Amino acid sequence: MATRLSIFPLPGAILFPGLHLPLHVFEPRYRAMVSDALARDRRIAMIQPHTAEPDAPLYAVGCVGKIDEVEAMDDGRFNIVLQGESRFRVMRELDVDTPFRQVEAELIEDDEFASLSSVERAGFEQEARRFADLQGYSVDWDSVSSLDDRSLIDGVSQIAPFDSAAKQALLESPTLGARCELLIQLMQFFGRSDPDEERVTLQ
Repeated sequence: MATRLSIFPLPGAILFPGLHLPLHVFEPRYRAMVSDALARDRRIAMIQPHTAEPDAPLYAVGCVGKIDEVEAMDDGRFNIVLQGESRFRVMRELDVDTPFRQVEAELIEDDEFASLSSVERAGFEQEARRFADLQGYSVDWDSVSSLDDRSLIDGVSQIAPFDSAAKQALLESPTLGARCELLIQLMQFFGRSDPDEERVTLQ
């Protein structure tokens, strides 16, 4: 079913269902959006624009988040933490009078019980260890091993040091298995670069 969403088109900001995204909100139109969300259902839809221009075209898929924490400042700014609830696909942008943009969208029903095979999980963890070593990251692998498949794959998808196009591709992956496979490919691709050289990019 179609639903109406207030959108926050922020380049480079990716949110996945079940995960958290901290945001500092200072632009007047987005302060108005947060105030509106707090007065209604506390929901804001994160989506990436193709460019940083104010009315830039949007990518097709984003994620609805619910304001889990909020700090209202005296000057009107907000610090908020969104908790991802559901991916969505934009159907059309609406003609509205609000300072913030709104879309008509359909929510994407992900399989909350999806899991990886033991071979997929082992292959991912092996590639993740190699990538972390190449990049010089310190990782608590015992904690990683204790995560369920969705928390692991979506968590890495959200925080990995990939460019915006790569993270958008991860968000648009239709299944957990497809996202895992793409993550492995991205770690192999980005892991080829020398950290002291200019970063490689998919864009």
